[in-house]
Amino acid sequence: MEGVIEPVMVHFEDLDAMGVVHNGRYVLLLERALAAYWTRAGWAFDPASPSFKDVFFVVREFAITYHLPITRVGPVHVQLWIDHLGNTSAVYGFRVLSADETVTYAEGRRVQVRLDPGTLRPAVIGPELREACAPLVRATASVGLDARTGR
Repeated sequence: MEGVIEPVMVHFEDLDAMGVVHNGRYVLLLERALAAYWTRAGWAFDPASPSFKDVFFVVREFAITYHLPITRVGPVHVQLWIDHLGNTSAVYGFRVLSADETVTYAEGRRVQVRLDPGTLRPAVIGPELREACAPLVRATASVGLDARTGR
């Protein structure tokens, strides 16, 4: 298994009128997993933190394939990894799994671009943050090129 597994909670408000997790809430499940991982790793997205400028990322692309609906509140697991770590961007892969990890509810990818908070232009991912990404980078990942431009 590559990457990490983060447990997250499905809440009542994540369910739609049919009693299944609304398709748009899978984005939140991934967000909860990413926030938990990076906060625990010491890289919280907090404007009062000295590392804030380093973790100023925006989502450029989000793709997901749904396999089975989640039909109740409670814990699920999110497996996440990095498929590509470029100069200014990272491409995450992820799977939303049952708590026992025997069922894959959904899987996808998310492209993030690091921005300079002052200019809102792409900015280089620094060596300290790149090192922090190491546990997430898949063995088959490409490293050092920008996901958008290929340079």
